[in-house]
Amino acid sequence: MFSFFKNKKKNNFDNDENIELDMNNIPKHVAIIMDGNGRWAKQRNLPRTMGHKAGVETIRRIIKEGDRLGIKYMTLYAFSTENWKRPKEEVGALMKLLVQYLKQEIDELDRNGVVINVLGDISRLPEECIGEIERAKERTRNNNGIVMNVALNYGGRDEIIRAIKAIANDYKDEKIDINNIDDSLVNNYLYTAGMPDPDIIIRPSGEQRLSNFLLWQCAYSEFWYSDINWPDFKEKDLQRAIYDYQNRDRRFGGIK
Repeated sequence: MFSFFKNKKKNNFDNDENIELDMNNIPKHVAIIMDGNGRWAKQRNLPRTMGHKAGVETIRRIIKEGDRLGIKYMTLYAFSTENWKRPKEEVGALMKLLVQYLKQEIDELDRNGVVINVLGDISRLPEECIGEIERAKERTRNNNGIVMNVALNYGGRDEIIRAIKAIANDYKDEKIDINNIDDSLVNNYLYTAGMPDPDIIIRPSGEQRLSNFLLWQCAYSEFWYSDINWPDFKEKDLQRAIYDYQNRDRRFGGIK
């Protein structure tokens, strides 16, 4: 059984049944690249869309577990600026799944205090998707639970380019002084303005790359990789990632 003690310090474990988390050292912001839906489906001789559908079930479990553990922000990489290159049928199925998820889950999410937020340029999404997203954001904006950031039509480079253009326009309009452009100012022009950078970025499925995800924000993030495909990612896997995070020495370029 997993156990959680407010003052329990980190220790080694023999297997997943003995993990003890330090509840005073829970990451504030966890970001996840939800990878492996297609592989999961292929292993079962199912269409890729079935893998994405199974992945939605994982979102439900992981958001609930993240909230229970006290994580304040959870960012889920759902659809990148490069994912438009996928087959039209698959993209269409993903958009339908998004609408279905929001319609089916909004009551429970709202009841549990979840705040729904979106990172990315959603203007290219189908109108039905945009409508459901805006309704979900409006309905949950005053909640005070975990913030669920869904990265949709999101790309790290695109985000930085948009920030540069916005900064340039504000400089041209004499709203900012060029000497005041620093990390803090740039942060205010990103989709994650007002949020802490991710403490840990989790990527299941065996791949070990960022795939254009939170390129600015990940400067000092910890990374945790797993061979588990996203539909098979369970609460215990999130706990294991946090346990590993708690056993790392985060120096942020300094010396302890």
